[in-house]
Amino acid sequence: MTWIVVLAAVLLTVVVLWAYFTAQRLNRLHIRTDSARLSLQASLDRRAAVVGALIPEASATATEAESIPLEYGNFDRRASVERAISAAISELEPQVPAQLIDADVRVQLAHRFYNEAVADTRALRLQQPVRALRLGGTADLPEFFEFSAL
Repeated sequence: MTWIVVLAAVLLTVVVLWAYFTAQRLNRLHIRTDSARLSLQASLDRRAAVVGALIPEASATATEAESIPLEYGNFDRRASVERAISAAISELEPQVPAQLIDADVRVQLAHRFYNEAVADTRALRLQQPVRALRLGGTADLPEFFEFSAL
């Protein structure tokens, strides 16, 4: 009978340790996702500022883009404005200024890093044991950000 108690204690300890370390990992993934989202917003805002300075006819769109924070409820609005900025940049081809190319490359990198962070976070958050134990807490499930760039 004592071996059953010992076995149950060991199993409970393993489950608690797994849950603790998984919650810690999930916390780090959420921090990584939030950091990548802020980096993406900074890159998008920088590109909008460069577009506003170099393409006068797109300055209103660029100002509108900068006024929309990159938050989970605003992704669709921000993405539609970013598509308009991308269209304004593509009209300059084949002579796109170097500042715009640099800003767009930074946006592409930040976009890739953000979506990879979201994919990693969602992969862990959507696992059945993580959901059953509510290890994600009250944090929102991160969303992918999709738009077309150059």
